[in-house]
Amino acid sequence: MSLHTDPVFDSRDIATTADHLGGLDDWRDMEPLQQPTYLDPEALEDAVGRLRSSPPLIFAGEADVLKQRIAAASRGEAFVLAGGDCAESFAGAQADRIRARIQTVLQMAAVLTYGGSMPVVKIGRMAGQFAKPRSADTETRDGVTLPAFRGDIVNGFEFTEDSRRHDPARLVQAYQVSASTLNLIRAFTQGGFADLRLVHEWNRGFLTSNPGYQRYEQMAREIDRAIRFMDACGADFDALKTTEFYAAHEALLLEYERALTRIDSRTGQAYDVSGHFLWIGERTRQIDGAHVDFLSKVRNPIGVKLGPTATAEEALALAEKLDPEGEPGRLTFVTRMGASMIAEALPKLLKGIGDRLPQVTWVCDPMHGNTITSNTGYKTRRFEDVMAEVERFFTAHQEAGTVPGGLHVELTGDDVTEIMGGATEIDDEGLRRRYETLVDPRLNHDQSLEMAFQVAEYLTRRS
Repeated sequence: MSLHTDPVFDSRDIATTADHLGGLDDWRDMEPLQQPTYLDPEALEDAVGRLRSSPPLIFAGEADVLKQRIAAASRGEAFVLAGGDCAESFAGAQADRIRARIQTVLQMAAVLTYGGSMPVVKIGRMAGQFAKPRSADTETRDGVTLPAFRGDIVNGFEFTEDSRRHDPARLVQAYQVSASTLNLIRAFTQGGFADLRLVHEWNRGFLTSNPGYQRYEQMAREIDRAIRFMDACGADFDALKTTEFYAAHEALLLEYERALTRIDSRTGQAYDVSGHFLWIGERTRQIDGAHVDFLSKVRNPIGVKLGPTATAEEALALAEKLDPEGEPGRLTFVTRMGASMIAEALPKLLKGIGDRLPQVTWVCDPMHGNTITSNTGYKTRRFEDVMAEVERFFTAHQEAGTVPGGLHVELTGDDVTEIMGGATEIDDEGLRRRYETLVDPRLNHDQSLEMAFQVAEYLTRRS
């Protein structure tokens, strides 16, 4: 049976508090892709109205600082590390699990900073990554057809008619969970937890028998020695007590993003205050599409995913639309091409662009192009494929004379078994032990550290 039997509500009928302010609502006339089908217009209007009147989740000034940090990465003066869940869940927004994800990103950043001798821009796929694009609108099991699971911000994972109904009240719940997650992120990163002098403490709660733990501990001891030396020299360590940590998500649900857009009192410009960094996915990056149009009118730093079929002409057109002033740090291209295709596709793309986009930051997403189905039926990836794509990303930029500016990965701080391979040698059967993701497979803590150590070696070669 299917839920697609009731009249479909057209979200373009919703009035806004500032109609067409700066063209912010032009996207409503463009038939945006990957949007929910809400059957109750009054419930949607109520949810959107509550979001419009809610406080911002982030501040425009924070987004501006991040833009400066990403600009440094475009010049090879920093490295972007974006990591977190493929799709956050409301149930997973627990303090221990959030802390574990932050710990993992902090540990990876410490490895990259120490090994690559450069600042790392830390971004979490957190506090907003609740929506996922899907290749099909529906899912059929045993003759029953229901809407596909599109993330907790839209519907539930349980395969029932009530759970899979697109519920606008979830928009408000996503905002509330994002707010509490951001509170924890700020507490952990500004309250002393992220102090680099506690680099050993970040390993607490992780499996001490894992190879990644042992290698990390050795590096931590070296950092300790360096800090003690600097302390003896009279260095001021105030800068080590806190760290910058930014929140990012795919700006997929345009009603949510529009409702959380505010006009900055400093500049009179629009900022999407749902997150610091927002990106447009491979499925929604059409140059004349709604997502590109909307994000072209907010001043956050933004990213665009580019798959193996992306052409130089498309990339140049996207840059012209999204970053017409050529502002460093404004636009990031996130390539997700797959290990088998990047060696051909990325050099061709970089050659076609040439030196026309020096301000753009290039980041590698080595996850989405390497998804396979295991013999036991699990959606997974091979760690070796993931790392092969990262290495070929660095090689392509080195040969093109451009800058490999960062890494964008799906990871968790939990000891899951969702990606095969790595030092812990998770095999096909091993996926059964702790396969917990609701959508895409993620690197576990040890695989994340293993990746960081390998990427640190690539950074050393780059410098």
